Amino acid sequence: MTTLSDRPNTALIVVDVQNAVVADAYRRDTVVANIGDLVDRARREGVAVVWVRHHDDALVAGSDGWQIVPDLVPHPDEPIVDKQYGDSFESTTLESVLSSRGVGRLVVVGAETDACVRSTLHGAFTRGYDTALVSDAHTAQDKTHWGAPSVESVIAHTNLYWTHQRAPGRTAGTTTTANVELSASRD
Repeated sequence: MTTLSDRPNTALIVVDVQNAVVADAYRRDTVVANIGDLVDRARREGVAVVWVRHHDDALVAGSDGWQIVPDLVPHPDEPIVDKQYGDSFESTTLESVLSSRGVGRLVVVGAETDACVRSTLHGAFTRGYDTALVSDAHTAQDKTHWGAPSVESVIAHTNLYWTHQRAPGRTAGTTTTANVELSASRD
């Protein structure tokens, strides 16, 4: 039901699952395994997998921390979109990558829940995409020392409010790894 015309396809968007970003992340191994399962399913079902990779002054492009975790290996034909802002669409090639593949629906996974995942969800939704957040396939590092809630609470809250997100002509919601619908086309 996307508001984007002639964009019936779905893409799995893997946000910032990089060594430094998830090194100390909450339930890191479980989340990365869930993402791996979804990547495998998407590939089997002919659904586009698009990788997003962040860099900035603290996360230097080309460094070991900047690399996508070794548990997840992008195929050569899967695009990697490099970004410098929380929203994966800002000043990147993501929109053209998705447009060229006829994608109007995104299934979003990755890190960090309270930063780049959340920004990307909102960025996609306001740009007209249908968006599904996989509730057990996103994570973050502990930021309680800065006054933030526990990571478990951040994840639960994000899942709660994204489940009830609404806007004209678009759908949003959450699902689990086991129940996510990855369909190549939604005609």
